[in-house]
Amino acid sequence: MRHHRKNTVLAVAAVAALSLGLTACGGSATGAKDAGSASSAPQAAAGAATAAAGATAGATEGATGGSAATAGGSTGGSTAGGSTAGGKGTNASTASTGSATGAKATAKAPACAHGDVRITAAKADEVPTEHVVLTATNVSGRACTLLKYPLLAFGPIQTAKDVPAVAKSRPAVPVVVKNGESAYANVRVSLGGVHEDNKVVNEFTVNLFASDGPAEGSVVVKAPAGGLAVDEAAAKTGYWTYELRNGADEF
Repeated sequence: MRHHRKNTVLAVAAVAALSLGLTACGGSATGAKDAGSASSAPQAAAGAATAAAGATAGATEGATGGSAATAGGSTGGSTAGGSTAGGKGTNASTASTGSATGAKATAKAPACAHGDVRITAAKADEVPTEHVVLTATNVSGRACTLLKYPLLAFGPIQTAKDVPAVAKSRPAVPVVVKNGESAYANVRVSLGGVHEDNKVVNEFTVNLFASDGPAEGSVVVKAPAGGLAVDEAAAKTGYWTYELRNGADEF
């Protein structure tokens, strides 16, 4: 009996020890689990914080990049646009100024009409007379442009022979004559001397050019004293010019 009780006591003690061991193991597992959870939580929080910080930084960088891109775009756009606009502005301004200047010049110096000028003729200093010099004085009160050359008719306009112009006498720029100023044209009227084809004229007609061809109307010019012996077959005219030039107006 005493032996049986000892075994029982030992069995109870073993069970108790086993229970205590299991409790300790369970506690330790739970503790380990709790510790793992506890240590995971800060790590997760730190990870979340890091992710959040990363996201914030990313967002900030994105925003900064966006702003920079926007700013860059704006700056680039502004610069490119500005220079382009400036270029266009300059071009537009230049074109506008050029157009305005052209329009202004045209407005100030349209083609001279027959009523804008007074034309006189004088014999050249030669014997016999082969040339006369036409002087066209602007009496319009404003500037006007003498285009090309005088259109001459030594006789009735309807039947007079056209007098050709001498190309080498053409000036490099249009002849703009201010009010009160004059331009000149050298005109060959004959080859000199007496010729059966010569005819004496006491007056002749001068017409001018408009921008699109011969102008309306004409000017009747009195011949120098004694009249002019004209050979229409030999007659030639120079272009209007500011002054007679050696070489260019000699023909």
